[in-house]
Parts: sequence; structure tokens; C-alpha cells
Amino acid sequence: MESQNKGRGNDEQWLGDDDFLEFAQNDPVGARNLRLTLEKLAEGGAGETTQEMAREVLSGRIGLRQAVTVPAYSEALVQGMQPFKEKWEELSDSERAELAAQGQRDHEQQERELREERAAEERKRNGGTPPRHSGGWTL
Repeated sequence: MESQNKGRGNDEQWLGDDDFLEFAQNDPVGARNLRLTLEKLAEGGAGETTQEMAREVLSGRIGLRQAVTVPAYSEALVQGMQPFKEKWEELSDSERAELAAQGQRDHEQQERELREERAAEERKRNGGTPPRHSGGWTL
């Protein structure tokens, strides 16, 4: 996926989904979710330090691995995750299992949507026709 530019000012290009595949264990849905999470953090709702870190990563000025080794960034991330950690610890095993199952269902839905999106992009590149080797037979 190409770099993204969503009016960030100064025509700054942000990294795309494919730039996060390594961190998502080559899972395109995980990569997209990671990018979207960073974009949310870059909006500033989680504090200035986290916003700065997300913007630096999305712009490519610093790698994600490098960013989490910066003490100010890692402290802000840990502090921001604390309420989620506490809530998770309050859940029963069955509540955790249900959340995990819901997460799996959501992931599968996102996979379907991503496949459909990529197929539509491919059709658009091919002038509205399906790819030549789409699995169907033609003469």
C-alpha cells in the first residue's frame, strides 16, 4: 500500500499499511490496525508525547522499534495503557474469552473487507475487468 497523505500539513506523507507488516507478523489486517491506531494517537487524544511519537513513526522519521526505546515515548505508552490493563484484570475468564472470540470475529470480517477492497482496486487498475488469472476460465 502506498504512503498516505490526509492533509497533515506541509504535504507530509505518512506510512501505509504495508510499512507495518513486519510488526504485525505479515498480517495485513494487523498492519492496518496498527497504522490506524498510530493515526488515532497522532490526533493527540492520548497526550502530547504519544502524539509526537505517533507522528514521528507515521512520517518515517523514526522506526517503531526505535520509538519504543525512547524513554519519554515508552513511559507515555505504558501510562496510557494502564487503564486498559486494569480493566482487563477486572474481567472474569469467561468475559476475557468472549472478548477474544469477538476480536477473532472482527479480525475475520476485516480480512474479508480488505480482500474486497484490494479486489476493487485491482479491477479499477484493470479498467473494471477482473484480473486475467482470477481463477475463472475464459477463451
